[in-house]
Amino acid sequence: MTLHDTLTAPAAANDAGPDPITVEIVSSAFRSVVDETFIALMKSAYSTNIKERHDHSTAICDRKGRLIVQADLSLPIHLASMTGLMQAVLTRYAPEDIREGDIFVANDPHAAGGTHLPDINYAAPIFVEGRLLGFVCNIAHHADIGGMVPGSMAGGMSEIYQEGLRIPLVRLFREGELQQDILELLLLNARIPEERRGDHFAQIAACRLGLRRVGEIAERYGAALIEQVWDSLLSRTHDRMRAAIAELPDGVYRFEDVMDDDGVGTSDIPLKLEITVNGDRAVFDLRGSAPQVKGNINLTRNASKAAVAYALRTLLDPEIANNEGILECCELLTEPGSIVDCIAPAPVAQRLNTSQRLVDVIIGALAPALPDAAVGAANGANTTAVFSGIDPRNGKPYLYLETLGGGAGGRSDRDGKDGVQVHITNTSNLPIEAIETEYPLRVVSYGFVEDSGGAGRYRGGAGLRRVIAPVDHDCTFNGAGERFSNAPWGIFGGGEGRPGQFLLEGAGESRKLANKPSAVPLNRDQAIVVETPGSGGYGPAADRTPEAVAEDALSGKYSPEFLDRNYPAQRRG
Repeated sequence: MTLHDTLTAPAAANDAGPDPITVEIVSSAFRSVVDETFIALMKSAYSTNIKERHDHSTAICDRKGRLIVQADLSLPIHLASMTGLMQAVLTRYAPEDIREGDIFVANDPHAAGGTHLPDINYAAPIFVEGRLLGFVCNIAHHADIGGMVPGSMAGGMSEIYQEGLRIPLVRLFREGELQQDILELLLLNARIPEERRGDHFAQIAACRLGLRRVGEIAERYGAALIEQVWDSLLSRTHDRMRAAIAELPDGVYRFEDVMDDDGVGTSDIPLKLEITVNGDRAVFDLRGSAPQVKGNINLTRNASKAAVAYALRTLLDPEIANNEGILECCELLTEPGSIVDCIAPAPVAQRLNTSQRLVDVIIGALAPALPDAAVGAANGANTTAVFSGIDPRNGKPYLYLETLGGGAGGRSDRDGKDGVQVHITNTSNLPIEAIETEYPLRVVSYGFVEDSGGAGRYRGGAGLRRVIAPVDHDCTFNGAGERFSNAPWGIFGGGEGRPGQFLLEGAGESRKLANKPSAVPLNRDQAIVVETPGSGGYGPAADRTPEAVAEDALSGKYSPEFLDRNYPAQRRG
């Protein structure tokens, strides 16, 4: 037998478990499945939020509901949503009640594992030789799910009933047959139903593609070996993460920060964290954080778990697989009814802003133990802009939703990146061409916010500035911003980044909007200015090299006044 034959021949399951080469071959096959289904969903979707910004994820879970593998381009926060959906499915249905051809759908954060309503979760059971092996899963952020404002994401909402359609765990397909009445219910309760229908069927197509590809792998390797490989993957992740935690000095690490506001009257809302490291175990205690608030920045416990898992992975072992094994290595303590473990009817549409802030808090707490891995506070937000109205080109309603990136914090060996999505979101900024082609909007200008990256040995990344105006019509603007009042902090002596803001300009008017504006009328001769936050620097500004300061001066991202104030010695030299 040749080496090629040895590597490609199907391996048999055995009591000792699969050998490492087999584990790598089979696990790579499943990674290719989730990556392929991710691309298929992206290319099949109708909305720009999915096909251009890639606000979706794909994964495979085992029959116990444990997430085994997630596509590389997926969003880390979706880890919790998919495992939450699995918990809901397996709590409600016994294995014998789950049938081949079923496809489950849900989005409810309070009863079906979701984290906010626009993220619609799909799961299709995998059957091999008549036996349940696992589930193919995906999530996509729909540009609208109904509710009191277009886009279902703006501030001003004080209970989840205002945020849109809550979908309990239901079967959209029963043994391969579409439940047309359920689909009609989903579409009736959302704006732009034709677009929603296209996005739903893109998710359905991704499920079916995943089932087909997993079936091909199962035909080659068999269910028993696949289950052994999956167990091995989870064990390997678990063992590597435990070993990484054991490298941390034992002790108690604390940090706190505040959210700007909830959009309905509460400001400077605290997030407090205490991490206790003892050997290879870590306890994350968030019980000092604020009670849940009326506004829509609350986190479900699943979303808090996702933030902890992401932070552990990136700080301790970035090459580790993003699967259930990470979550088993630490204990999360939360208070039900708090901003990090909310209960119904708490609104959660802007939960990602709070998740981002929680990641910053974890990094801040562990920075003394991990100075080479820690970074300055990022833009700490998921700045949301939504324009809606009637398209004058065809008389049909339109809805443009985007969440814009900002600065990424300075690092121990390099500057932070400018104008990017950070941490647990992994989406793209929508290209100008896509906006102006799809919507009756004009991007007047697009660039970086001057002086927004915090000074330091390594500077923080700059925020984005995008000015958008309606073309030949009036429309409505909704938005939500964070780190608009409380600046992103620097680390180890680094300077603060600049906060973000929304402005309304034109028609003889220029005024600053609220951090979370809702239903702002926008005339055809006006424009909205979106400035996203920058980020914090790393290390004292006095340690930045004169050559780097000279490059900053040429970049156009910093004013002479900023450079003179923060780098006087380097400027004189």
